[in-house]
Amino acid sequence: MFKNSLLDRRTLLKGLGVSVALPALEAMSPSLLRASATTVATPPRRLAFVYVPNGVNMQTWTPTTLGTNFQLPATLEPLAPYRDSLTILSGLTCDKARPNGDGPGDHARAMAAFLTCRQPRKTNGADIRAGVSVDQVVAQQRGNLTRFPSLEIGCEGGRQAGNCDSGYSCAYSSNLAWRSETTPVPKEVNPRAVFDRLFAGPAVGEAEQARLRRERYNQSILDFVHEDANQLMNRLGANDQRRMDEYLTSLREVERRVTQSTASTGNLPQGTPRPSGVPGDYGQHARLMGDLLALAFQADLTRVSTFVLANEGSNRNYRLINIPDGHHDLSHHQNNAEKLDKIHRINRFHVQQFAYLLGKLRSVREADGSTLLDNCMIVYGSGNGDGNRHNHDDLPILVAGKGGGSITAGRHVRFPRNLPIANLYVSLLERMGCNVPSFGDSTGRLPGLT
Repeated sequence: MFKNSLLDRRTLLKGLGVSVALPALEAMSPSLLRASATTVATPPRRLAFVYVPNGVNMQTWTPTTLGTNFQLPATLEPLAPYRDSLTILSGLTCDKARPNGDGPGDHARAMAAFLTCRQPRKTNGADIRAGVSVDQVVAQQRGNLTRFPSLEIGCEGGRQAGNCDSGYSCAYSSNLAWRSETTPVPKEVNPRAVFDRLFAGPAVGEAEQARLRRERYNQSILDFVHEDANQLMNRLGANDQRRMDEYLTSLREVERRVTQSTASTGNLPQGTPRPSGVPGDYGQHARLMGDLLALAFQADLTRVSTFVLANEGSNRNYRLINIPDGHHDLSHHQNNAEKLDKIHRINRFHVQQFAYLLGKLRSVREADGSTLLDNCMIVYGSGNGDGNRHNHDDLPILVAGKGGGSITAGRHVRFPRNLPIANLYVSLLERMGCNVPSFGDSTGRLPGLT
Protein backbone atom coordinates (compact mmCIF):
# COMPACT_ATOMS: atom_id res chain seq x y z
CA MET A 1 0.00 0.00 0.00
CA PHE A 2 1.12 3.54 -0.74
CA LYS A 3 2.65 5.12 2.36
CA ASN A 4 1.71 8.73 1.77
CA SER A 5 -0.55 10.87 -0.40
CA LEU A 6 -1.68 9.97 -3.89
CA LEU A 7 1.10 9.99 -6.49
CA ASP A 8 0.40 11.95 -9.67
CA ARG A 9 0.53 9.80 -12.80
CA ARG A 10 2.83 12.30 -14.52
CA THR A 11 5.42 12.35 -11.73
CA LEU A 12 8.96 12.36 -13.15
CA LEU A 13 12.34 11.52 -11.70
CA LYS A 14 14.42 14.59 -12.48
CA GLY A 15 18.12 15.36 -12.64
CA LEU A 16 20.54 17.41 -14.72
CA GLY A 17 19.05 17.51 -18.20
CA VAL A 18 17.02 14.32 -17.79
CA SER A 19 13.54 13.38 -16.72
CA VAL A 20 12.53 9.75 -16.29
CA ALA A 21 8.85 8.86 -16.41
CA LEU A 22 7.43 6.28 -14.00
CA PRO A 23 5.66 3.01 -14.77
CA ALA A 24 2.08 2.45 -13.67
CA LEU A 25 2.03 2.14 -9.88
CA GLU A 26 -0.61 1.28 -7.33
CA ALA A 27 0.13 4.64 -5.73
CA MET A 28 -1.26 6.37 -8.80
CA SER A 29 -4.74 4.93 -8.30
CA PRO A 30 -7.35 7.13 -6.59
CA SER A 31 -8.95 3.96 -5.23
CA LEU A 32 -5.98 3.52 -2.91
CA LEU A 33 -7.09 6.58 -0.95
CA ARG A 34 -10.04 4.52 0.26
CA ALA A 35 -9.16 2.03 2.96
CA SER A 36 -11.78 -0.40 1.72
CA ALA A 37 -10.59 -0.37 -1.88
CA THR A 38 -9.49 -3.74 -3.27
CA THR A 39 -8.90 -2.75 -6.91
CA VAL A 40 -6.62 -0.34 -8.71
CA ALA A 41 -7.17 1.84 -11.74
CA THR A 42 -7.65 0.10 -15.08
CA PRO A 43 -4.42 0.28 -17.12
CA PRO A 44 -4.59 2.28 -20.36
CA ARG A 45 -4.71 0.54 -23.72
CA ARG A 46 -1.80 0.89 -26.11
CA LEU A 47 -1.75 0.54 -29.88
CA ALA A 48 1.19 -0.13 -32.21
CA PHE A 49 1.72 -1.07 -35.84
CA VAL A 50 4.73 -3.16 -36.90
CA TYR A 51 5.34 -3.13 -40.66
CA VAL A 52 7.26 -5.59 -42.82
CA PRO A 53 7.86 -5.01 -46.54
CA ASN A 54 7.39 -6.95 -49.77
CA GLY A 55 4.61 -9.23 -48.57
CA VAL A 56 5.29 -12.75 -47.30
CA ASN A 57 5.38 -16.36 -48.41
CA MET A 58 1.67 -16.95 -47.74
CA GLN A 59 2.09 -20.73 -47.93
CA THR A 60 4.10 -20.70 -44.70
CA TRP A 61 2.15 -17.83 -43.09
CA THR A 62 -1.53 -18.81 -43.18
CA PRO A 63 -2.91 -21.41 -40.72
CA THR A 64 -4.89 -24.18 -42.42
CA THR A 65 -7.69 -24.23 -39.85
CA LEU A 66 -9.92 -21.55 -38.36
CA GLY A 67 -10.99 -20.85 -34.79
CA THR A 68 -9.08 -21.71 -31.64
CA ASN A 69 -7.65 -25.04 -32.77
CA PHE A 70 -5.35 -23.63 -35.45
CA GLN A 71 -1.72 -24.67 -35.65
CA LEU A 72 0.93 -22.04 -36.16
CA PRO A 73 2.51 -22.45 -39.62
CA ALA A 74 6.26 -22.45 -40.04
CA THR A 75 6.69 -18.68 -40.40
CA LEU A 76 4.69 -17.96 -37.24
CA GLU A 77 6.21 -20.72 -35.07
CA PRO A 78 8.40 -18.21 -33.13
CA LEU A 79 5.14 -16.79 -31.74
CA ALA A 80 4.19 -20.08 -30.07
CA PRO A 81 4.79 -18.76 -26.50
CA TYR A 82 2.25 -16.00 -27.22
CA ARG A 83 -0.34 -18.08 -29.09
CA ASP A 84 -3.10 -17.24 -26.62
CA SER A 85 -2.48 -13.53 -27.25
CA LEU A 86 -2.66 -13.75 -31.07
CA THR A 87 -5.57 -13.05 -33.39
CA ILE A 88 -4.65 -13.97 -36.97
CA LEU A 89 -6.83 -12.12 -39.47
CA SER A 90 -6.97 -13.55 -43.00
CA GLY A 91 -8.67 -12.05 -46.03
CA LEU A 92 -8.39 -8.32 -45.28
CA THR A 93 -7.79 -5.96 -48.21
CA CYS A 94 -6.12 -2.57 -48.67
CA ASP A 95 -7.89 -1.45 -51.84
CA LYS A 96 -6.14 1.95 -51.97
CA ALA A 97 -2.81 0.17 -52.43
CA ARG A 98 -4.15 -1.17 -55.74
CA PRO A 99 -3.46 0.78 -58.95
CA ASN A 100 -7.07 1.95 -59.39
CA GLY A 101 -5.99 3.44 -62.68
CA ASP A 102 -2.56 4.68 -61.61
CA GLY A 103 -0.43 1.89 -63.14
CA PRO A 104 2.76 0.46 -61.56
CA GLY A 105 3.96 1.44 -58.08
CA ASP A 106 2.57 -1.25 -55.80
CA HIS A 107 5.36 -0.96 -53.24
CA ALA A 108 4.97 2.77 -52.72
CA ARG A 109 1.20 2.48 -52.55
CA ALA A 110 1.37 -0.49 -50.18
CA MET A 111 3.12 1.46 -47.46
CA ALA A 112 1.44 4.81 -48.04
CA ALA A 113 -2.05 3.29 -47.97
CA PHE A 114 -1.48 0.68 -45.24
CA LEU A 115 -2.43 2.95 -42.32
CA THR A 116 -4.20 5.72 -44.27
CA CYS A 117 -6.51 3.61 -46.45
CA ARG A 118 -6.37 6.47 -48.96
CA GLN A 119 -5.12 6.43 -52.57
CA PRO A 120 -1.73 8.16 -52.66
CA ARG A 121 -1.30 10.72 -55.41
CA LYS A 122 1.09 9.43 -58.06
CA THR A 123 3.90 11.97 -58.04
CA ASN A 124 7.62 12.10 -57.41
CA GLY A 125 7.53 15.82 -56.74
CA ALA A 126 6.70 17.89 -53.70
CA ASP A 127 2.92 17.60 -54.19
CA ILE A 128 2.62 14.31 -52.31
CA ARG A 129 -0.75 13.42 -50.82
CA ALA A 130 -2.10 10.39 -49.00
CA GLY A 131 -4.24 10.67 -45.88
CA VAL A 132 -4.04 10.88 -42.09
CA SER A 133 -2.85 7.52 -40.76
CA VAL A 134 -4.77 5.66 -38.08
CA ASP A 135 -1.98 6.08 -35.51
CA GLN A 136 -2.10 9.85 -35.96
CA VAL A 137 -5.86 9.87 -35.41
CA VAL A 138 -5.11 8.41 -31.98
CA ALA A 139 -2.32 10.97 -31.49
CA GLN A 140 -4.66 13.83 -32.35
CA GLN A 141 -7.51 12.67 -30.15
CA ARG A 142 -5.68 11.02 -27.22
CA GLY A 143 -2.12 12.32 -27.44
CA ASN A 144 -2.76 14.94 -24.78
CA LEU A 145 -2.83 12.17 -22.18
CA THR A 146 0.87 11.36 -22.54
CA ARG A 147 4.18 13.17 -22.86
CA PHE A 148 4.51 12.17 -26.53
CA PRO A 149 1.38 11.96 -28.70
CA SER A 150 3.00 9.20 -30.76
CA LEU A 151 6.31 7.44 -31.38
CA GLU A 152 7.62 6.64 -34.86
CA ILE A 153 10.60 4.27 -35.04
CA GLY A 154 12.21 1.95 -37.56
CA CYS A 155 15.29 0.06 -38.67
CA GLU A 156 15.83 1.51 -42.13
CA GLY A 157 16.18 5.16 -43.01
CA GLY A 158 14.64 6.55 -46.15
CA ARG A 159 14.55 9.46 -48.54
CA GLN A 160 11.80 12.04 -48.37
CA ALA A 161 12.07 13.07 -52.01
CA GLY A 162 12.96 11.63 -55.40
CA ASN A 163 11.51 8.80 -57.45
CA CYS A 164 11.60 5.44 -55.67
CA ASP A 165 8.89 3.40 -57.39
CA SER A 166 7.52 3.92 -60.89
CA GLY A 167 6.88 7.64 -60.52
CA TYR A 168 6.01 7.62 -56.81
CA SER A 169 7.95 9.78 -54.38
CA CYS A 170 10.33 8.07 -51.97
CA ALA A 171 8.24 9.63 -49.19
CA TYR A 172 5.56 7.02 -49.89
CA SER A 173 7.76 3.95 -49.48
CA SER A 174 9.71 5.39 -46.52
CA ASN A 175 6.93 6.63 -44.22
CA LEU A 176 4.20 4.69 -42.47
CA ALA A 177 2.73 7.52 -40.36
CA TRP A 178 1.03 10.59 -41.89
CA ARG A 179 0.08 13.57 -39.73
CA SER A 180 -1.97 15.11 -42.54
CA GLU A 181 -2.68 14.35 -46.20
CA THR A 182 0.54 16.08 -47.22
CA THR A 183 2.74 15.58 -44.15
CA PRO A 184 4.37 12.22 -43.45
CA VAL A 185 5.97 11.69 -40.03
CA PRO A 186 9.56 10.44 -40.54
CA LYS A 187 10.62 7.56 -38.33
CA GLU A 188 13.71 7.65 -36.09
CA VAL A 189 16.12 4.80 -36.77
CA ASN A 190 18.83 5.74 -34.26
CA PRO A 191 18.27 3.94 -30.91
CA ARG A 192 20.38 6.52 -29.08
CA ALA A 193 18.28 9.37 -30.46
CA VAL A 194 15.09 7.57 -29.41
CA PHE A 195 16.45 6.95 -25.93
CA ASP A 196 17.52 10.59 -25.56
CA ARG A 197 14.17 11.82 -26.82
CA LEU A 198 12.26 9.68 -24.34
CA PHE A 199 14.37 10.52 -21.30
CA ALA A 200 16.09 13.84 -21.96
CA GLY A 201 14.86 16.99 -20.25
CA PRO A 202 12.72 19.57 -22.06
CA ALA A 203 15.57 22.09 -22.42
CA VAL A 204 17.62 21.08 -25.46
CA GLY A 205 20.86 22.71 -24.29
CA GLU A 206 20.58 21.21 -20.83
CA ALA A 207 19.88 17.75 -22.26
CA GLU A 208 22.90 17.95 -24.55
CA GLN A 209 25.08 19.06 -21.65
CA ALA A 210 23.88 16.10 -19.62
CA ARG A 211 24.56 13.69 -22.49
CA LEU A 212 28.12 14.93 -22.93
CA ARG A 213 28.74 14.62 -19.20
CA ARG A 214 27.33 11.07 -19.13
CA GLU A 215 29.58 10.06 -22.01
CA ARG A 216 32.65 11.76 -20.52
CA TYR A 217 32.29 10.10 -17.12
CA ASN A 218 30.63 6.89 -18.33
CA GLN A 219 27.53 7.64 -16.27
CA SER A 220 24.03 6.27 -16.63
CA ILE A 221 20.99 8.46 -17.01
CA LEU A 222 19.85 6.93 -13.71
CA ASP A 223 22.89 8.35 -11.93
CA PHE A 224 21.41 11.81 -12.57
CA VAL A 225 18.08 10.93 -10.92
CA HIS A 226 19.47 8.73 -8.14
CA GLU A 227 18.53 11.05 -5.28
CA ASP A 228 15.04 11.66 -6.62
CA ALA A 229 14.52 7.92 -7.11
CA ASN A 230 15.61 7.09 -3.54
CA GLN A 231 13.23 9.67 -2.09
CA LEU A 232 10.36 8.26 -4.14
CA MET A 233 11.13 4.64 -3.21
CA ASN A 234 10.85 5.54 0.47
CA ARG A 235 7.28 6.70 -0.14
CA LEU A 236 6.14 3.54 -1.94
CA GLY A 237 4.70 0.29 -0.71
CA ALA A 238 6.34 -3.08 -1.29
CA ASN A 239 4.55 -3.87 -4.56
CA ASP A 240 5.39 -0.51 -6.08
CA GLN A 241 9.00 -0.70 -4.88
CA ARG A 242 9.38 -4.02 -6.68
CA ARG A 243 7.76 -2.64 -9.82
CA MET A 244 10.00 0.43 -9.76
CA ASP A 245 13.11 -1.69 -9.24
CA GLU A 246 12.20 -3.88 -12.25
CA TYR A 247 11.54 -0.82 -14.41
CA LEU A 248 14.75 1.01 -13.49
CA THR A 249 16.78 -2.17 -13.96
CA SER A 250 15.28 -2.62 -17.43
CA LEU A 251 15.94 1.03 -18.27
CA ARG A 252 19.57 0.78 -17.22
CA GLU A 253 20.05 -2.42 -19.23
CA VAL A 254 18.56 -0.89 -22.39
CA GLU A 255 20.73 2.20 -21.94
CA ARG A 256 23.81 -0.01 -21.56
CA ARG A 257 22.97 -1.92 -24.75
CA VAL A 258 22.26 1.28 -26.69
CA THR A 259 25.64 2.66 -25.58
CA GLN A 260 27.50 -0.55 -26.38
CA SER A 261 25.91 -0.91 -29.81
CA THR A 262 26.97 2.60 -30.82
CA ALA A 263 30.32 2.92 -29.05
CA SER A 264 33.35 3.89 -31.09
CA THR A 265 36.04 1.22 -31.41
CA GLY A 266 38.89 3.71 -31.25
CA ASN A 267 39.86 7.32 -30.62
CA LEU A 268 38.18 9.53 -33.19
CA PRO A 269 40.20 12.43 -34.59
CA GLN A 270 39.19 15.85 -33.36
CA GLY A 271 36.25 17.24 -35.31
CA THR A 272 34.97 13.81 -36.37
CA PRO A 273 31.15 13.63 -36.01
CA ARG A 274 29.88 11.29 -33.30
CA PRO A 275 28.70 7.90 -34.58
CA SER A 276 25.22 7.76 -36.05
CA GLY A 277 24.18 5.36 -33.35
CA VAL A 278 22.67 2.73 -35.64
CA PRO A 279 23.93 -0.79 -34.79
CA GLY A 280 25.57 -2.72 -37.59
CA ASP A 281 23.70 -5.90 -36.63
CA TYR A 282 20.13 -5.76 -37.97
CA GLY A 283 18.72 -8.15 -35.38
CA GLN A 284 20.32 -6.21 -32.53
CA HIS A 285 18.92 -3.00 -34.03
CA ALA A 286 15.38 -4.39 -34.20
CA ARG A 287 15.51 -5.73 -30.64
CA LEU A 288 16.81 -2.42 -29.26
CA MET A 289 13.94 -0.61 -30.94
CA GLY A 290 11.57 -3.16 -29.44
CA ASP A 291 13.04 -2.51 -26.00
CA LEU A 292 12.54 1.23 -26.40
CA LEU A 293 8.96 0.80 -27.57
CA ALA A 294 8.21 -1.42 -24.58
CA LEU A 295 9.76 1.13 -22.20
CA ALA A 296 7.73 3.95 -23.75
CA PHE A 297 4.52 1.98 -23.24
CA GLN A 298 5.52 0.85 -19.75
CA ALA A 299 6.19 4.42 -18.60
CA ASP A 300 3.05 5.66 -20.39
CA LEU A 301 5.17 8.10 -22.38
CA THR A 302 2.95 7.37 -25.38
CA ARG A 303 0.06 5.07 -26.19
CA VAL A 304 0.47 4.73 -29.94
CA SER A 305 3.48 3.89 -32.09
CA THR A 306 4.59 2.76 -35.54
CA PHE A 307 7.59 0.47 -35.99
CA VAL A 308 8.94 -0.16 -39.51
CA LEU A 309 11.26 -3.15 -39.69
CA ALA A 310 12.20 -2.21 -43.27
CA ASN A 311 10.91 0.15 -45.94
CA GLU A 312 8.53 -1.06 -48.62
CA GLY A 313 10.47 -2.33 -51.60
CA SER A 314 13.57 -2.78 -49.46
CA ASN A 315 16.28 -4.82 -51.12
CA ARG A 316 18.24 -5.35 -47.91
CA ASN A 317 20.22 -8.58 -47.85
CA TYR A 318 20.04 -10.99 -44.91
CA ARG A 319 23.57 -12.31 -44.69
CA LEU A 320 23.11 -12.64 -40.93
CA ILE A 321 20.86 -15.64 -41.71
CA ASN A 322 22.98 -16.72 -44.69
CA ILE A 323 20.84 -15.08 -47.36
CA PRO A 324 23.01 -12.73 -49.45
CA ASP A 325 20.20 -12.01 -51.91
CA GLY A 326 18.21 -8.77 -51.81
CA HIS A 327 14.77 -9.09 -50.21
CA HIS A 328 12.89 -7.29 -52.98
CA ASP A 329 14.64 -9.31 -55.68
CA LEU A 330 13.65 -12.53 -53.91
CA SER A 331 10.04 -11.40 -53.51
CA HIS A 332 9.66 -11.74 -57.29
CA HIS A 333 10.04 -15.47 -56.79
CA GLN A 334 7.95 -16.71 -59.76
CA ASN A 335 7.11 -19.74 -57.58
CA ASN A 336 10.74 -20.85 -57.57
CA ALA A 337 11.07 -23.20 -54.60
CA GLU A 338 14.52 -21.99 -53.58
CA LYS A 339 13.44 -18.34 -53.60
CA LEU A 340 10.22 -19.14 -51.71
CA ASP A 341 12.26 -20.87 -49.02
CA LYS A 342 14.51 -17.83 -48.68
CA ILE A 343 11.48 -15.54 -48.45
CA HIS A 344 10.10 -17.79 -45.72
CA ARG A 345 13.36 -17.57 -43.79
CA ILE A 346 13.36 -13.76 -44.05
CA ASN A 347 9.71 -13.66 -42.96
CA ARG A 348 10.52 -15.92 -40.02
CA PHE A 349 13.45 -13.69 -39.04
CA HIS A 350 11.09 -10.69 -38.93
CA VAL A 351 8.60 -12.68 -36.85
CA GLN A 352 11.39 -13.60 -34.43
CA GLN A 353 12.05 -9.91 -33.83
CA PHE A 354 8.32 -9.40 -33.27
CA ALA A 355 8.28 -12.29 -30.81
CA TYR A 356 11.07 -10.57 -28.87
CA LEU A 357 8.92 -7.44 -28.57
CA LEU A 358 5.94 -9.47 -27.36
CA GLY A 359 8.16 -11.12 -24.76
CA LYS A 360 9.23 -7.73 -23.43
CA LEU A 361 5.62 -6.57 -23.23
CA ARG A 362 4.47 -9.73 -21.49
CA SER A 363 7.26 -9.50 -18.91
CA VAL A 364 5.91 -6.19 -17.57
CA ARG A 365 3.26 -6.39 -14.85
CA GLU A 366 0.71 -3.62 -14.65
CA ALA A 367 -0.58 -2.25 -11.34
CA ASP A 368 -3.72 -4.44 -11.54
CA GLY A 369 -1.71 -7.64 -12.08
CA SER A 370 -2.28 -7.90 -15.85
CA THR A 371 0.63 -7.81 -18.27
CA LEU A 372 1.50 -4.91 -20.55
CA LEU A 373 0.82 -7.23 -23.51
CA ASP A 374 -2.69 -7.88 -22.18
CA ASN A 375 -3.44 -4.18 -22.54
CA CYS A 376 -1.83 -3.74 -25.96
CA MET A 377 -3.07 -4.14 -29.52
CA ILE A 378 -0.01 -4.70 -31.71
CA VAL A 379 -0.85 -5.00 -35.40
CA TYR A 380 1.79 -6.83 -37.45
CA GLY A 381 1.63 -7.01 -41.22
CA SER A 382 2.36 -5.74 -44.71
CA GLY A 383 0.55 -3.75 -47.38
CA ASN A 384 1.47 -6.46 -49.88
CA GLY A 385 0.21 -10.03 -49.80
CA ASP A 386 2.35 -12.16 -52.09
CA GLY A 387 5.31 -10.04 -53.19
CA ASN A 388 5.42 -11.83 -56.53
CA ARG A 389 1.81 -10.96 -57.42
CA HIS A 390 1.82 -7.52 -55.79
CA ASN A 391 -1.69 -8.23 -54.57
CA HIS A 392 -3.24 -6.19 -51.80
CA ASP A 393 -6.01 -8.57 -50.78
CA ASP A 394 -5.64 -11.42 -48.30
CA LEU A 395 -2.93 -9.47 -46.50
CA PRO A 396 -0.72 -11.10 -43.82
CA ILE A 397 -2.22 -9.48 -40.71
CA LEU A 398 -2.27 -10.42 -37.05
CA VAL A 399 -3.05 -8.59 -33.83
CA ALA A 400 -1.12 -9.42 -30.67
CA GLY A 401 -2.54 -8.55 -27.27
CA LYS A 402 -6.01 -8.48 -25.79
CA GLY A 403 -6.73 -4.77 -25.80
CA GLY A 404 -7.49 -4.68 -22.10
CA GLY A 405 -9.93 -7.56 -22.44
CA SER A 406 -11.70 -6.14 -25.50
CA ILE A 407 -10.25 -8.75 -27.91
CA THR A 408 -10.79 -12.50 -27.66
CA ALA A 409 -7.37 -13.76 -28.73
CA GLY A 410 -5.97 -17.19 -29.52
CA ARG A 411 -7.90 -17.54 -32.80
CA HIS A 412 -7.57 -17.56 -36.58
CA VAL A 413 -10.38 -15.65 -38.29
CA ARG A 414 -11.04 -15.46 -42.03
CA PHE A 415 -13.08 -12.65 -43.59
CA PRO A 416 -14.92 -12.38 -46.92
CA ARG A 417 -12.89 -11.31 -49.93
CA ASN A 418 -12.22 -7.57 -50.24
CA LEU A 419 -13.27 -6.66 -46.70
CA PRO A 420 -11.39 -3.39 -46.00
CA ILE A 421 -8.58 -3.44 -43.47
CA ALA A 422 -9.94 0.00 -42.54
CA ASN A 423 -12.73 -1.85 -40.71
CA LEU A 424 -10.08 -3.24 -38.36
CA TYR A 425 -8.81 0.27 -37.74
CA VAL A 426 -12.29 1.58 -36.90
CA SER A 427 -12.59 -1.17 -34.29
CA LEU A 428 -9.15 -0.41 -32.84
CA LEU A 429 -9.84 3.34 -32.74
CA GLU A 430 -13.02 2.65 -30.84
CA ARG A 431 -11.07 0.59 -28.32
CA MET A 432 -8.62 3.48 -27.91
CA GLY A 433 -11.45 5.82 -27.00
CA CYS A 434 -11.44 7.73 -30.29
CA ASN A 435 -14.65 9.11 -31.71
CA VAL A 436 -14.28 8.02 -35.35
CA PRO A 437 -17.41 6.44 -36.90
CA SER A 438 -15.53 5.70 -40.14
CA PHE A 439 -11.96 5.71 -41.44
CA GLY A 440 -10.55 5.64 -44.97
CA ASP A 441 -12.63 3.28 -47.09
CA SER A 442 -14.17 1.48 -44.11
CA THR A 443 -17.64 -0.01 -44.35
CA GLY A 444 -18.16 -0.54 -40.63
CA ARG A 445 -16.55 -2.21 -37.63
CA LEU A 446 -14.63 -5.45 -38.03
CA PRO A 447 -16.63 -8.43 -36.73
CA GLY A 448 -14.93 -11.29 -35.00
CA LEU A 449 -12.55 -9.51 -32.62
CA THR A 450 -14.68 -10.63 -29.66
